[in-house]
Amino acid sequence: MSLDPGFWALQTLNALQLSMLLFLLSIGLTVIFGLMHFVNLAHGSLYALGAYVAAAAATVGGYWTGFFLAPVAVAGMGILLYGGLIKRMRKSGPMAQVLVTFGLIFALLDLTRIVWGDIALAIEVPPLLAGRVSLFGIDYPVYRLFIIALGLAIFAALAAVLKRTQIGAMIRAGVDNDAMAACLGINVERLFFIVFCVGCALAGLAGAVAAPLLSVTPDMGLQILIPTLIVIVIGGLGSLQGAIAGSLIFGFVQTFGAVLAPQLASVLIYALLAAVLVIRPMGLFPAKG
Repeated sequence: MSLDPGFWALQTLNALQLSMLLFLLSIGLTVIFGLMHFVNLAHGSLYALGAYVAAAAATVGGYWTGFFLAPVAVAGMGILLYGGLIKRMRKSGPMAQVLVTFGLIFALLDLTRIVWGDIALAIEVPPLLAGRVSLFGIDYPVYRLFIIALGLAIFAALAAVLKRTQIGAMIRAGVDNDAMAACLGINVERLFFIVFCVGCALAGLAGAVAAPLLSVTPDMGLQILIPTLIVIVIGGLGSLQGAIAGSLIFGFVQTFGAVLAPQLASVLIYALLAAVLVIRPMGLFPAKG
């Protein structure tokens, strides 16, 4: 085991970067689960769609065009999905929701192949975020620090909205008891729609942010789906604290497990998941509802 402080600083920053990327993707999905009681397995496909939109827009207007356009485009897709499918399936039960959204994964997968093909796409890091910076005795990529800062900023913004605004109070009430919230005059249906669209936009943002780090491929949504579900199960449904806690746990276990115990790295997170399910089946920080 290395005693070099730079080694531990590097792995910590890598773990934070992975955690913040997972947080951007999981927060929308966990609130959709917690508030709407809807099992949307196609959330990862929206993340892949965001990466493709960002890559396509970057070829025309540069990285920042794709960065801002991807969440809007994926939110637009979310509006179409909600009006055409999700709204009708909300009362159909979890098994039907799983089957329909599982099929939707492959529909969106083929859609991206039809539009962009099977060739992996890439996005160049913008000049503003290119290069490295000396931090804690190591040289670390500026873009990865940007991802960490972005994730923390969105966490702070969501925490402020949920705890200090009227719409945040309505969302918390809907998660805790949607029937009682409706009786109190809250338009729960409109609230569901807003939360679903915001969750889709965050998935698109996560795709745009991940695109310069990963190859943009049609199956990248499938690759990220299992880690996202693990984050949600560990953290707890419908909870902002659960999303950030689950993301940090996954990021640190995955990163440090890969460098300290590579033979066990592939099973460590699943062992932790099994332990959480046995000890706290609802997750570490579940919403009251």
